[in-house]
Amino acid sequence: MTCIVCPNGCRIQVEKKAEGLAITGNQCKRGAAFAEAEITNPTRTVTTTVRTVFPRAPVVPVRTRGEIPKDKIRDLMAFLNTLTVTEPLGIGAAVVKNVLGLGRDVVVTSNVLAEEADESPELAGGVPKSYKS
Repeated sequence: MTCIVCPNGCRIQVEKKAEGLAITGNQCKRGAAFAEAEITNPTRTVTTTVRTVFPRAPVVPVRTRGEIPKDKIRDLMAFLNTLTVTEPLGIGAAVVKNVLGLGRDVVVTSNVLAEEADESPELAGGVPKSYKS
């Protein structure tokens, strides 16, 4: 595997042995830790978009705040595809807290909705009038 922790891009070899993992090719300790984690518990930060109710910003970019187990990405994406953001959230605002019970929030990574609220006369109280209950 190629290490992605630092700019060196080391080619790391991992071999399972009776006494554990044998990791070679890394130039630093972080590379060894990366390789072990990638083999035993791979995780990823997920970036995607979520639908909104705002006509001029039909989607908003989001990401997980931190990494989630790689095998949970499909579940996360299926869940996020069911959501629609109805408030003009800004950068860092949580769309979902503790998503799927993984201890990670999904947060907005753009101010496009906050800017939409500033520029849109039809917004009242942060929600388009047509969507208020």
